[in-house]
Amino acid sequence: MTSYALAMKVVAVIQARMSSTRLPGKVMLPLGNKHVLERDIERVSRSRTVDEVVVATSESKSDDIIARYADRNGAGVHRGSEEDVLDRMYEAAVDASADIVIRITGDCPLISPKCIDAVVSRLRQSDADYATNTLKQTLPRGLDVEAFTLDRFYEVEQAATDPAEREHVTLYFRQNPDRFDLVNVRSEEIFDSETLLGRSDLRLTLDEADDYELLRHIYEEIDPTNHLAIEDAVAFIDKRGLADINRNVDQKSPSESDTTDDSPFG
Repeated sequence: MTSYALAMKVVAVIQARMSSTRLPGKVMLPLGNKHVLERDIERVSRSRTVDEVVVATSESKSDDIIARYADRNGAGVHRGSEEDVLDRMYEAAVDASADIVIRITGDCPLISPKCIDAVVSRLRQSDADYATNTLKQTLPRGLDVEAFTLDRFYEVEQAATDPAEREHVTLYFRQNPDRFDLVNVRSEEIFDSETLLGRSDLRLTLDEADDYELLRHIYEEIDPTNHLAIEDAVAFIDKRGLADINRNVDQKSPSESDTTDDSPFG
């Protein structure tokens, strides 16, 4: 286990690519007056524990637009391997001089700063190697956060050889609990609102057209002037009965092949 210093740099790395088998170009889709990537960056930047936000995308020409808009919205940009996502993520963290790395996928435009802060705090307080809120899913999909130390991430980068481990980045952590100290944060440790307790029934991630329809309703009809609290978004979904829009969308697992690297799993 690792002993933490208060001065350790925390870097949030948002993985994003234009390529996706189910919804190509989804990170540049509009949500209200902004696109998905901008929503991601804005919400991650509101975390109290994050020192720097970096968007990790590929060197493919199709991802030039991601690099441009990430920079325009105040995030750092790292471009790396299109296929070896683990290497791209690791190099992004190294280039940013991270001590603690937060992994956020680019299809989470309602990601909660509270979730980020809670997961990072648990990592620090427990001296764990890896912390998340997805080992046991008690929150909606789309609020997924993973945090881990760079030194242990280096071990993963060196040891992970299976293609699925290279694609899904943190799979090696999760499949080797005897080697790494893993901790999970549950919904009741983050939120007081009952609307978010044990809400694994909700999908707030963006994989298919039905997911986009739900998110579009939220951002176009609530139209927040400032930050949209996740509690308000979920209350709106419940009041309007919008969860049925994407209830039948399946969550892909690491065993299923998808050319995108911005899909969380669990």
